Amino acid sequence: MTENAVGAIPRESFRPHIPLISPARDTSAVAWRNIIGLLRVPRFFIFTLVQPVIFVLLFRYVFGGAIQTPTGVPYVDYLMPGIFLQTVTFGSITTGISMATDYQSGLLERFRSLPMARSAVLGGRTMADLARNVIVVILIASVGFAVGFRIHTNALAFLAGLLMVLTFAYVLSWVFSFVGMATKDPETAQAASFPVVAPLVFASSAFVPVSTMPSWLQGFATYQPVSCNVNAVRALCLGGPTTTYVLQALAWDVAILAVFAPLAIWVYRRSV
Repeated sequence: MTENAVGAIPRESFRPHIPLISPARDTSAVAWRNIIGLLRVPRFFIFTLVQPVIFVLLFRYVFGGAIQTPTGVPYVDYLMPGIFLQTVTFGSITTGISMATDYQSGLLERFRSLPMARSAVLGGRTMADLARNVIVVILIASVGFAVGFRIHTNALAFLAGLLMVLTFAYVLSWVFSFVGMATKDPETAQAASFPVVAPLVFASSAFVPVSTMPSWLQGFATYQPVSCNVNAVRALCLGGPTTTYVLQALAWDVAILAVFAPLAIWVYRRSV
């Protein structure tokens, strides 16, 4: 029977049917795979949780008596917003290390051969890291309350502050996804990340008032992204003028994400 004959089956009917795969479902599958991988290495997960606890105890009981806050609030209340931001900032380095490890192992090539959304690999990694940061932030808050941290506003403002911490953590995961894909080596990714992260954390308002720093450093320390986010979270927890700090922090978050998310996707597409 020919194709033009009556009752013949159209050629289009022999084309293979490719189901429409949801990018959101692919992203969630990759995120769950990364979470399972984290749980299967409990030593790494435990050390990830222990480090912020050590920082809380160290700054609370070693440095707390030597640092005077300008607001007159107890140092532990001044400190904890900085600890939240310090933890997620340093923790974001693991995103770059993980991406470089996946590239080096050939996993990204295998992902590319599958019928899945290209955006799922980076999206899944950043979502998995966001889930990890939720656990870390809850742990830090619990330890903070145990050592005397108190909220001066209300529960809703405190939750808004934690949401800002997680937003900043998610934004940074895109930054270090780009670093990991650009370096393609876990050791190099770690070495390249620390010189960027350390000045942002320690030359900020996280642990000490900016007014105590040298005048030539105060401008940078006041307006860089970590300080803006710390100030916003601190205002939400302690009270006082809040809107300006929150808008500055959100502006930094949007700007960083707008730059580094496309860069990370571009480097990923070129690398695999």
